Amino acid sequence: MGNGRSEPMHVLILGAGYSGTAIAKAFAPAAQSVTGTTRSPEKLATLKAAGIEPLLFDGNAISADLAEAMRKTTHLVQSIAPGREGDPMFRAGTPPLERLLPNLRWVGYLSTVGVYGDHGGGWVSEETPLKPVSQRSVERVEAENAWLDHGASLGIPVAVLRLAGIYGPGRNAFRNLTEGTARRVVKPNQVFNRIRVEDIGAAAAFLAGRGMGGIFNVTDDEPGPPQDVVAEAARLMGVEPPPEIPFESAEMSSMARSFYGENKRVSNTRLRRAGFEFAFPNYRVSLAQLWASGTWRGE
Repeated sequence: MGNGRSEPMHVLILGAGYSGTAIAKAFAPAAQSVTGTTRSPEKLATLKAAGIEPLLFDGNAISADLAEAMRKTTHLVQSIAPGREGDPMFRAGTPPLERLLPNLRWVGYLSTVGVYGDHGGGWVSEETPLKPVSQRSVERVEAENAWLDHGASLGIPVAVLRLAGIYGPGRNAFRNLTEGTARRVVKPNQVFNRIRVEDIGAAAAFLAGRGMGGIFNVTDDEPGPPQDVVAEAARLMGVEPPPEIPFESAEMSSMARSFYGENKRVSNTRLRRAGFEFAFPNYRVSLAQLWASGTWRGE
């Protein structure tokens, strides 16, 4: 991966879900082994089909198989949300990490741009002071700090990837339009950043390959109103977009509504300056590729 070293790379992804699987695929060409955990037995076959050695992990008990995988792990990606008890790797009762992961050379921690809170549509960067609003974002900040402190104490690079709204094959506006769930909720001046899942995988492999740590916003170049994304997908499909619904009168889950309580434009300049190039720098390029290739349907 460009660092000139030939030491074997053994990758472990804790929580190999949608993003974790994309990261596994990005690491695979350079790795001797890629192991991924899931909490659901029915997902084991799907991970295996994606070229990932699957293991069950519920976030609590570390099985003998997982302990063995951890012993050989050189590159760890942590994608499991912390929850109220904190990050699974730092919870009471979990053995010390340096004992579990004696060969660790790099950590990628998947966080969220939610840690910045609301900035009234203003730009934020990795230097922006954090003011998380939701409980889940407060927990993310604690977990970020636990990993960064752990890396600093052992001299291991820890990259915190703060992810924008994730979409890609099987999870996008085309699917929503086809399934009749797409909506154009309009809140004046509201914007969101988003990130194509393959760019998350590529960014993680890029940082790991260079042994880079630090905090990086992993997001596209162009924050935009969510209703515009739906309209663009409808245009590509040649269908009528759903009607605009004012935010005030829209029926939404409290989780969905909470996202609209935060309005900001997230900069990806740090990751670009490090030399990373996004394959999908904005939603128009990305939607056009998903539609033309037919990959929007997912596997």
